[in-house]
Amino acid sequence: MDIKEYEEFCKNSKYGNFMQSADWAKVKKGWIPEYIAVRDERGKINGCTLVLVKKIPILNTAMLYAPRGFVCDTHDSKTVRKIFEQIKLIAEKYHAYTLKTDPLIDETDFISIKNLIDLGFVYHGEKQGYDNTQCRENYVLDIKDKSCDEVFANFKSKWRYNIRLAMRKGVECKFCGEDELDDFMELMKETGRRDGFEIRSEEYFRNFLQAFHGNAKLCIAKLDEKVLSGALLVNYANVASYVYGCSSNEYRKYMPNYLMQWTMIKYAIESGCRTYDFCGIPYWYDETHKNYGVYRFKQGFNGKVKTYAGEFDYVFRNGVNHIADLAMKLKKLV
Repeated sequence: MDIKEYEEFCKNSKYGNFMQSADWAKVKKGWIPEYIAVRDERGKINGCTLVLVKKIPILNTAMLYAPRGFVCDTHDSKTVRKIFEQIKLIAEKYHAYTLKTDPLIDETDFISIKNLIDLGFVYHGEKQGYDNTQCRENYVLDIKDKSCDEVFANFKSKWRYNIRLAMRKGVECKFCGEDELDDFMELMKETGRRDGFEIRSEEYFRNFLQAFHGNAKLCIAKLDEKVLSGALLVNYANVASYVYGCSSNEYRKYMPNYLMQWTMIKYAIESGCRTYDFCGIPYWYDETHKNYGVYRFKQGFNGKVKTYAGEFDYVFRNGVNHIADLAMKLKKLV
C-alpha cells in the first residue's frame, strides 16, 4: 500500500478523521499500523482504513482496532464489504481474535449500522460514556464558509463578554512550539489531580506535535508570564479538533479558557475548516454528573451535540476472546 496515496485520500475525504491518518499511527507507539485502500472501477481509491494491531504474544494472538474507521460512504455496502475482506486478511496474518471499530456514523444512521451488522459485527449501542474507547458524544461547531465575525456573533452573549473580558484583563493566547511543553505538562498534571484522571506523558504530547507536521498545535493562554490554560488542537480533513485541554486552578476570573477556544476557532475558520470539533462531552445529558460542566462550557459557543453510533466488535477467534480481552484490560492497552 502506498502510504502517500492512502494519506492523500484520507485527508481530502469528507469521511476522513485524524485518527485514521498515517500521522496518528506514529503517535500510537506499541501498535503496528496496517493500511487498507479499496478502489472503484476506474482504479481510484473510494475507501480506506487504518488498522492498528496490538500483539498479545503469550496467547499468540492480537487485537485489531480501526479508530473512527471506515473512511468511506458507509451506506455503500459493497465498499464496506471490500474493506472488511482486506481486514480479514490482516486478522489471518496476526492470528487476531477480534476487531474493534467506532466509526463516525450517526446513531440514527441505521443503513450504516445494518451494513456492519450484516457483516457479522456485534453492535454495542448500549454502551455509554466511559464504557466506550472513544466518546460517543462530541460537541461540534459548523464554520463552513463563515467569517470570524459571523461565528463570534452567534456565541451566547455571556461567552462573548467573557472573551472580551479576558482580552481587557491582559490575557494573551497564542500558538506555541514544543518549547512550551513543560508549562503545558504542569497544567495537565494540575488538571489531572483536580479532575481525577490519568494524564499522558510529555513524550506522548511531543510525539503528537511532531507526528502531525505542524497540523497539531499547542495553544497557551498567559497573563504576563503566568500560564493559565493550554490546549492541543489537530487540523485534519478540514476539521479542527480540540483534543486535549488543561487549566490552572488560579485566575479563573480572567476567563482564559474562553479566549483560548476563540483563538482556536479563529484559526480553524482562517484555515478553511468546515467544522470545529470540541470533542467529547460524556454524560452531557445528566446535570448531576461531575462532567456536566464540560458540556455547559462548550454549549455556550452555540454548536450542536453530535452523537455517534458507538462501538462495533467482530470476533475472529471465539476460543481466546474472553481471556485476551482480560489481558488487554489488565495492561490498559487500548
